[in-house]
Amino acid sequence: MNFPEPDKSRLERRKDLIERLRKDLNADQIIDSDEDLVAYECDALSAYRQRPMLVTLPDNTAQVSAVLKACSALDIPIVPWGAGTGLSGGALPREDGVVLSTARLRSVLDIDLKNRTVTVQPGVTNLAVTEAVEQYGFYYAPDPSSQIACSIGGNIAENSGGVHCLKYGTTTNNVLGMEVVLADGEVVRVGGKGMDQAGYDLLGLLTGSEGLLAITTEATLRILPKPEVARAMMAVFNSVEGAGQAVADIIAAGMVPAGMEIMDQLSIEAVEDFVGAGYPLGVAALLLVELDGPESEVAHHIGVLEGLLLQAGASEIRRAENEADRLRLWAGRKAAFPAMGRISPDYYCMDGTIPRGKLPEVLRRIGELAKGYGLRVANVFHAGDGNLHPLILYDSNVEGDLAKAEGLGADILKLCVEVGGVLSGEHGIGIEKRDLMPCMFNDADLDAQERIKAGFDVGQILNPGKVYPVLRRCAEGGAMHVHGGEEKFPELERF
Repeated sequence: MNFPEPDKSRLERRKDLIERLRKDLNADQIIDSDEDLVAYECDALSAYRQRPMLVTLPDNTAQVSAVLKACSALDIPIVPWGAGTGLSGGALPREDGVVLSTARLRSVLDIDLKNRTVTVQPGVTNLAVTEAVEQYGFYYAPDPSSQIACSIGGNIAENSGGVHCLKYGTTTNNVLGMEVVLADGEVVRVGGKGMDQAGYDLLGLLTGSEGLLAITTEATLRILPKPEVARAMMAVFNSVEGAGQAVADIIAAGMVPAGMEIMDQLSIEAVEDFVGAGYPLGVAALLLVELDGPESEVAHHIGVLEGLLLQAGASEIRRAENEADRLRLWAGRKAAFPAMGRISPDYYCMDGTIPRGKLPEVLRRIGELAKGYGLRVANVFHAGDGNLHPLILYDSNVEGDLAKAEGLGADILKLCVEVGGVLSGEHGIGIEKRDLMPCMFNDADLDAQERIKAGFDVGQILNPGKVYPVLRRCAEGGAMHVHGGEEKFPELERF
């Protein structure tokens, strides 16, 4: 494989940086060969790529601090990297910058059952947190679909959710304390095991900050006792809008299920072919609902729930008969993203959140938008909290298909904002949605946010180019192109 030769200034900067880094890192903690850097060219938003100057693999807080101090001294950008599973381009590297990977920071540091907390390093996977405490009867509630691979550091950066976030909240509701390293290398602790902290809510500010303010090196997480029982059921509807209306009716009735997920016909058929979850074929939509808690309470609420589902027009209701059935129902939903490969060469995953009462209207309008663009959309989403994940199906080998997918995605996100929602529920803004920020925030809003970033990162070296657009206007008919021209991100190479 032939790689282009980097320019002289880049070579000199890289050489200077490597010399500084070798004072604190071992040789195997610095990746600088072109062949090895390829693995870090993109995150899961894979339509674009860019090779970094080099990658560092620190294995403790002191080494993270050393990397930040070296990059700060040389004014070299740093892009934090968790597991590379992000879906908004938040971990896309810069060719003049360093990727700081937390892959070697993967220890469970403390399990405190009395305070119901676990403290981990950022490279620990989401699922590994539950695995560390399940023998004691506890679990970690946030459960993104990629939980087997995604890291806690990435979850904190993007404020990830999951199928059970309706009842138990997203990452921000389950993080109690953090150790972070600032852009200049200073190590700071915020929060702790206590339920309340004095002063500004820096913990809330840092969670969801997408690597623009600091890099997490430790996180103290809330763990919960496993519920006495958990019961899941599947309801079949003749339309996605009908399933959406059922969700609104359930919430309006005062019920708060542990999770509610909707899948449309395209996603159902792809998933069933992929994992065999027991979903019926040929139906317009499925609504998965789970209740958990004391057995007597769940038994009562299931009866009420069935009545609400029938009243909303469910043509069939199926209960999970045992724990294996329950897990199988959720396994299908969590396999929805990879299952898309069964029905399309490529897909573009969106992430917007809307008021629950707007679900029927928004789902109808998404269908109309998709028809106008001549593309298919598979709808899979956290229905309970209105977090939509329309999967726009396209073929990157067909000229213009990616541009159409991006245009449709931008229109869907602008629709979310129009009805009172937001641009992201759990994937973050990253580079994907940065040009749409003016659709949601005015100049004063964006100025205030950027002043906060400047307070944490004076040199603007942490994940630059993400979240905040260079130009500020909500373009009509598609995403604004910061750099002009027809290509959305001309500074990046397309696959």
